[in-house]
Amino acid sequence: MTGIDLHTHTAFDHGANTPEEMVKKALELKMDCIGLCIHAHDLSDEDWTASPEGMKNFRAEVERLKEQYGPKIWILCGVEMDYYSDVPAEGFDYVIGSVHWLDYDGELRSVDQSGEALLETANRFANGDVLSVVEKYYDTVSKVLKKTHADIIGHFDLITKFNENGELFDVNDPRYKAAWQKAADRLLKSGKPFEINTGAMSRGYRTLPYPSKEIRDYIHEKGGYLLLSSDAHDRENLMHRFEAYEQETDPEAYDFLQEL
Repeated sequence: MTGIDLHTHTAFDHGANTPEEMVKKALELKMDCIGLCIHAHDLSDEDWTASPEGMKNFRAEVERLKEQYGPKIWILCGVEMDYYSDVPAEGFDYVIGSVHWLDYDGELRSVDQSGEALLETANRFANGDVLSVVEKYYDTVSKVLKKTHADIIGHFDLITKFNENGELFDVNDPRYKAAWQKAADRLLKSGKPFEINTGAMSRGYRTLPYPSKEIRDYIHEKGGYLLLSSDAHDRENLMHRFEAYEQETDPEAYDFLQEL
């Protein structure tokens, strides 16, 4: 399954390379399938999400690439829908459902901007209780499939992006475990796969992927499925470190592709 990468980004949102450059690199890597994705528009940060027109142009470009390169590689057109995305995911081959923002009285606060930003959110809206922010995050994640109708659950524990060494909160705290387990249990009922996302590793934020090994083991114990995603923002990081986690993936996680 390492020849498939369904979570990549291009210059149509906040990636470095054009879709065609990504496809050419995928061919160089002898990949079987590349999913070119775009961040669906939302009003939280229009600098890194695509405009509705940009989403339309992206779909047209991917369709062109399908025609040109189709005999050589399977190209899919994906969209990453945030919980707060405000444009329907129409015309795409598949949807990744993710949570990047939390809503505090109409103000959307990023959960993956920086550790300092997360602490600021806790101080402003939760009396300094970071775990309260974490609990709100997982509660939102638990509803992401219902909101986005996604095919893949994106970076389940993104809230830990700047917390690999416990700088912001303790992942062994009972409140933390209860929060992610409740979210995982709700999502597992759908049968939709969770991604093992290596994007934060390739960009130097983490040394380990999302979700954590503990969470990955829990997903498997509960009968859930995992697939690999690089969340690559440039062509050099396609399939980043896939070889290290291939043994944890499940063939069933890719079953939805059979319907395309």
